[in-house]
Amino acid sequence: MKKDYFDVKSKGYETDEKRVDNVKNIADGIIRNVNLKKSDVLLDFGSGTGLLTKHISKYVKKIIVNDISLSMNEQLREKIKKNEFDCDIHMMSHNMCETSLPFEPLDGIISSMTIHHVNEVKELMRQFFKLLKKESFLALADLETENGTFHQDDTGVFHFGFDKQQFLSWVEDAGFINAKIQTISVAEKPYGKYPIFLLVAQKPA
Repeated sequence: MKKDYFDVKSKGYETDEKRVDNVKNIADGIIRNVNLKKSDVLLDFGSGTGLLTKHISKYVKKIIVNDISLSMNEQLREKIKKNEFDCDIHMMSHNMCETSLPFEPLDGIISSMTIHHVNEVKELMRQFFKLLKKESFLALADLETENGTFHQDDTGVFHFGFDKQQFLSWVEDAGFINAKIQTISVAEKPYGKYPIFLLVAQKPA
């Protein structure tokens, strides 16, 4: 993704109340299914304007936010300046799908509605596995299989959602254990309803 496909969308990204509600549903699902601790250092992959980051920041020590959209990062940077988060925030804007850079040891990786913008998902799962400490967690939310109508412009979209069992198998093939997947929310648009899943898994000891 060389072009910033979110340049226009980022300006009013949080004015969509249904989008904001969906992210809250995802955050609530993560909070219910993962034992977050005040000592945790997390990565929010595809952090966007920081909607998920903000919800989770109440429960952890630090969140590393990672997004390749300059416009989304600018919106997030303004929030950081205004101290809108409840933990330390560190921004990294490099493309993890193209460049492997060292992170500090991570206690968990979270993500909301980003993976369908990644071409090589199986390779990404392997990267996630390497970045995590032993017994740390993975919590990823994304679209279930849809008919291609979710995005009015499909530029930068590699997957029309995912079959839940296929996604689960990619995570397990990367080495994760105790993986479970469930429908966590439904994105409603004028032209359809689109289920969203939450995948939670653990790196073994």
